[in-house]
Amino acid sequence: MKDSARKKEKLPESPAAPEDPEMAEIKAIREKLCDMHSDIKKVMEYSNRLRFETALECSRKEYSNAILSHLYEDIETGLEKNMVKKCPEKENCRSAFSALLQRNAGLIKQGRVDEDLVSGNREKLQEMRCRAPYNKCEQCFSEVSTLFTKQVNLMRSMRIYADNQGQKPDILALEPGILMREILEPVSNPQRLEILRAVAFETKSFSAFSEITGLRGGNLLFHLQKLMDSGLIMQQHERGDYMITEKGFKILQSLNELYSSLQCSPLQIPAGKKTGEKEEIRI
Repeated sequence: MKDSARKKEKLPESPAAPEDPEMAEIKAIREKLCDMHSDIKKVMEYSNRLRFETALECSRKEYSNAILSHLYEDIETGLEKNMVKKCPEKENCRSAFSALLQRNAGLIKQGRVDEDLVSGNREKLQEMRCRAPYNKCEQCFSEVSTLFTKQVNLMRSMRIYADNQGQKPDILALEPGILMREILEPVSNPQRLEILRAVAFETKSFSAFSEITGLRGGNLLFHLQKLMDSGLIMQQHERGDYMITEKGFKILQSLNELYSSLQCSPLQIPAGKKTGEKEEIRI
């Protein structure tokens, strides 16, 4: 009995039945269709975002051109109406004032107005004022200053320009706790930042994030949950792909703008150079 039991234990397992060729072909077709559907969805998402950004840029240009046309008309009307009527230097001054004001107004066509450019134009106006030959020149400079201030206030209202003083109330109103919890802490981790960047223009699956970050299972889920709890990404449905939210995209866009502005900053210290070291000037 023992020998027969041992023989039964050693009997080889029966080989698995070969897969039906038709079923295998159907399975392969399904996989191909899934891949095609995924590719089409990515292309549509990317093209929709490009279309939206192009339309937004066109609207911004049309809006800026309309405002610029109004400012140019305001310059000519204001100078004609309020400058001293009888003055031997009127035409020369008017030409110089108009050129400075038009140059300053033209800054609104930029997405963001550099404070140094506005300050430079303000200093040029002050230099012209110091060289004024007559007491009655104050009337003309008062009008130019008024037009200049209107332009700067318009830039502020369009939120394309803010000097340090103008930003003071906003900066003092920042809540450190909320700022850390809602913005800084969620993106302070390199893997979470990689995840956020990966879904900027297309959806991603859990396995795709795993390949991107090198994280597996619970570790990856922890970071995904952190981003979802902070409202930076969302899952389309249970076990579905992940996508970026409006809040997440704005934060990522702001980080990109901040990084770009720091790269262009004249105060930036090159990598590997200590503070206080003189940089070699090359011609």
